[in-house]
Amino acid sequence: MELFIRIKDGQPFEHPILGDNFRQAFPDIDTDNLPPEFAKFVRVEPPLLRMYEKNQTVSYQFIDGVWTDIFTCEQMTAEEKEVVKQNEITSIKTLWASGPYAENWSAWVLNEETFQYEPPIPRPEKDQTKINSGIITFWCGADNNWKDGPVRPEGQYTFDFFTWQWVEITP
Repeated sequence: MELFIRIKDGQPFEHPILGDNFRQAFPDIDTDNLPPEFAKFVRVEPPLLRMYEKNQTVSYQFIDGVWTDIFTCEQMTAEEKEVVKQNEITSIKTLWASGPYAENWSAWVLNEETFQYEPPIPRPEKDQTKINSGIITFWCGADNNWKDGPVRPEGQYTFDFFTWQWVEITP
């Protein structure tokens, strides 16, 4: 997208103008050789706000010979961060509890720093022989431990943690 911006007293004035609109409004100006009261402008996509950022603002700055968008974000206060964190924790717990086999992982605990659920017993090291044989080690909520599941059959299957078997997915 070709853009231009008007310059007054060395600063951008108003907002960028589309190239076609600029040519219609200023037909006598050569866009390859702009007078000092105009400059090329490069539009930049705004970055996504991160978890503890708010109030994204944009300013125009002269960088590498062109004017461009510069985005800044305000950092949340400690109190605001705590509200966001508690909302995120509530959301994760609600989602976790709504899963079809939520009871299977009821012993797992949410790490409130990483927002990840963690098992009460660490997962055993991967056993390549088992993996090569098609055996997958799952968390077994009935035993509160890791347990090898039966070999996965060919085709479309999902694992049923209550019956501890593979169940064919039917359309």
